[in-house]
Amino acid sequence: MTSDADIIERSRVTPEAFAELFDRHARVVSAFVVRRVGRVEAEDIVSDTFLTAFRRRHDYDVSAASAKPWLFGIAVRLIRHHRAAEAAHWRSIVSAARDVSAHGEGGIDDADARADAEAAVKAITPALRRLSAADRETLQLYAWADLTYEEVAAALGIPVGTVRSRLNRVRRRIGAAVHELELREEGRHGTATHA
Repeated sequence: MTSDADIIERSRVTPEAFAELFDRHARVVSAFVVRRVGRVEAEDIVSDTFLTAFRRRHDYDVSAASAKPWLFGIAVRLIRHHRAAEAAHWRSIVSAARDVSAHGEGGIDDADARADAEAAVKAITPALRRLSAADRETLQLYAWADLTYEEVAAALGIPVGTVRSRLNRVRRRIGAAVHELELREEGRHGTATHA
């Protein structure tokens, strides 16, 4: 299989060869961007990501066989310009959880599952909102784009150790929110049992 570096190097002489890179990575870049900013903004950002990559293909370090971290790095920088859309997306996640809980159909088990899901979203969402933009981007690249620590580091232009410390900080904050939820649940169930 031809490496991304080979495709980019070939596209420097034959620009239409760059289409192979788009065909290879557009779907994963698009999926990541959609999760970050929603479908409305994603199409433009994905287009801009590949247009920027095409324009900068002469600057690409061909010693890096995979262009995925490079492409995600470009996408992340473009997403930074759409912070308002990202905030609206987070609010829509919480709203969707409430809608499912309020309007869902099904029996008691479904109602319990919806209530548990809504409680979990309510517990974790404030913790996610309190994350710095850098921590949130690192988490999203790792969790949503399924990049390795090394690929996240390359995408963001930071050391791998910084990725590790950011993800460790995120895990602690989310873990604390989940633990608090579990304690509340135990207290609620414990009170009901002793009553």
